Amino acid sequence: MDFWFSEKHTKDVKLSIRVDRQIYSGKSEFQRIDVFETPAFGRMLVLDGYLMLTEKDEFIYHEMITHVPMAVHPNVRKVLVIGAGDGGVVRELARYPEIERIDMAEIDGQVIEVSQKYLPFTAKNLSDPRVRIFIEDGLKFVRRKQNEYDLIIVDSTDPFGPGEGLFSREFYGSCFKALRDDGIMVNQHESPFYEQDAMAMQRAHKRIIESFPFSRIYQAHIPTYPSGHWLFGFSSKKYHPLRDLNAERWNARNLPCQYYTTTLHRGAFYLPAYVEEMLKNVEKKH
Repeated sequence: MDFWFSEKHTKDVKLSIRVDRQIYSGKSEFQRIDVFETPAFGRMLVLDGYLMLTEKDEFIYHEMITHVPMAVHPNVRKVLVIGAGDGGVVRELARYPEIERIDMAEIDGQVIEVSQKYLPFTAKNLSDPRVRIFIEDGLKFVRRKQNEYDLIIVDSTDPFGPGEGLFSREFYGSCFKALRDDGIMVNQHESPFYEQDAMAMQRAHKRIIESFPFSRIYQAHIPTYPSGHWLFGFSSKKYHPLRDLNAERWNARNLPCQYYTTTLHRGAFYLPAYVEEMLKNVEKKH
């Protein structure tokens, strides 16, 4: 008998992936956590029925949310990661020797424990001595910070359940205050393709541009995410993601990546016409 995991993308669309076996299933204080083994995508992390990552394509998301700001900001020393209990963002940040401290605020400690046990490919650098893990709500954590971080990476779940507060106007305003004068915030920005996701994307963009003087959207192709077309937000007090990209400096690091390149970096900010139109509509109303 075949077993399948299905995630509903809209009332008329589902993504289904065949499952070999369920490796873990448990319920934390906040959500149900499942790990599956699949023939096509390797191990998969699922929270409350929503696919968070797969072993096969997680590198795309984690490289694009991390290396884009790192190739722009010339002097990242202190980083705050919000969410990201699977460890993928920390894994990529740990490749930069000049980073002195990585604070991670994750509301659900059980996600970290499960990832360390069953997803070592993403969680392997959570024990890096530069990493400080705080099991608490990212919204409350960042509220207490001021002028402290060079970079904030918001690797949240979707804007409902435990991740809902990480899409609020208050949260983005707190991130702005927590950043130094030349700080950058990068966040996962949902998909623009299906109507409900597009509305969530527009709401997030509206709240970010109310807090940050400069914000641009960039994109990546992630096969297992709704529609495969995924957006990220780049918001900054000072730096422009293209004009301030130092490709020569970043390429001199010789960091091997499977998705990110500095050439792709430039192209990722050139969005399809329908996405540009959605963003313009939000910015006009602002």
